[in-house]
Amino acid sequence: MTAKRKAILIALSEDIDEIKALAETLDYEIVRIFVQKREIPDVNTFVGRGKVEEIKEFLDNDGDNIDLVIVDGELKPSQWFNLEKEFGVEVYDRLRLILSIFEKRAQSKEAKLQVKLAQLRYERPFVRELIHRARAGEHPGFMAGGEYQVDDYYEMIKRQTKKLKLELEKIRRDREIRRKHRRESGFYLIALAGYTNAGKSSLLNLLTGEKVKVEELLFSTLSTKTSKLKKGSAPPILLTDTVGFIRNLPSWVIDAFHSTLEEISVADLILLVVDISEDVRTVREKLETCLSELKEIDANVPVIVVFNKIDKVSPEELKTKLDSVKDLLEGMETVEISVKERKNIDRLLEAISRCLPSPINVKMILPNIADSHRFIADIFDRVWIKNIEYGNSIKLDVSMNPRIAEKLLHRCKEIGGKIIRQDGED
Repeated sequence: MTAKRKAILIALSEDIDEIKALAETLDYEIVRIFVQKREIPDVNTFVGRGKVEEIKEFLDNDGDNIDLVIVDGELKPSQWFNLEKEFGVEVYDRLRLILSIFEKRAQSKEAKLQVKLAQLRYERPFVRELIHRARAGEHPGFMAGGEYQVDDYYEMIKRQTKKLKLELEKIRRDREIRRKHRRESGFYLIALAGYTNAGKSSLLNLLTGEKVKVEELLFSTLSTKTSKLKKGSAPPILLTDTVGFIRNLPSWVIDAFHSTLEEISVADLILLVVDISEDVRTVREKLETCLSELKEIDANVPVIVVFNKIDKVSPEELKTKLDSVKDLLEGMETVEISVKERKNIDRLLEAISRCLPSPINVKMILPNIADSHRFIADIFDRVWIKNIEYGNSIKLDVSMNPRIAEKLLHRCKEIGGKIIRQDGED
């Protein structure tokens, strides 16, 4: 087993659980934490001069094996340059750490393109800072060269950014074509959204029978995965797992993942998965982040808030936590479940049925001929056949998506079928 790389952490508060989890996801072991409690970062070095000297002393005495300095915050280019110059060790801020995890996790072509675009947009202001320093007579050593190499790299960033945007736009158009085909086939589209590591992939596996890899690490899912809900008491449904949200991501990072996050904004329904086992403050903060992200991507569709991992909390604790976030929910449907113990999954399915656009329910009476059998085979995976009886005629109780109802009812009549709606004969 490969030994973990060593890192030190610099923070402005003791709320460091998430940044430690991010570091662990990238296989770094935090060996020392330096906290300087302050509301506003130092304009030059993020932390004050005294703390910088304390960190330098540690690195001078014990820092031979330190591979990285992690800053729990967003560094300005000048702060980053000053810290690397002071410490003589590579420095990552929170956003660069997240983008490095994205790069490690990206598997599909689309995910890799999205990550690369976000990385280039992140690098641009830092490269501008290096150009400024080089022209001012300093020698940053970026890419083992000077001003001209940095200038060339900056121009490359601009060219690559333009190219990546064009490639992602093509993928977005292809995705829209697939989505249109699914809609025209009669499927309802449900997006799984939520904070990273809330249990979205586990819920997808449970509801669809898929075997998506599930890890107790942040951003274990970076590409979308779409699967069909198991056949059951609901119209045909496709579930899409999406990249997890995380707090304080700049809008340009979200924009880089636009084609993926679009799956959420155009769904018929969103299942917003929340880990209810965390402490009250964390549950509230993460729910606020998720709701803010949904607003950021214009996801104006019905939302069911799915509070997962109730197996880890007592009934009293669960009630306390639910009461603490009640004001954020604005009348949204909520369900408390445990994917691990399969608790209340039936309640979740009932909630899904209530919140989807109302299906059209009809009874079809078809002649028992070859054309009718072909028709039934064609619609079998596109509608919910609640009951079917064979005799001289074939009788079906069918629930279908309104988007395909007119077309299917017309085909039923073409083969000599009769349609009886719930509210009377057609």
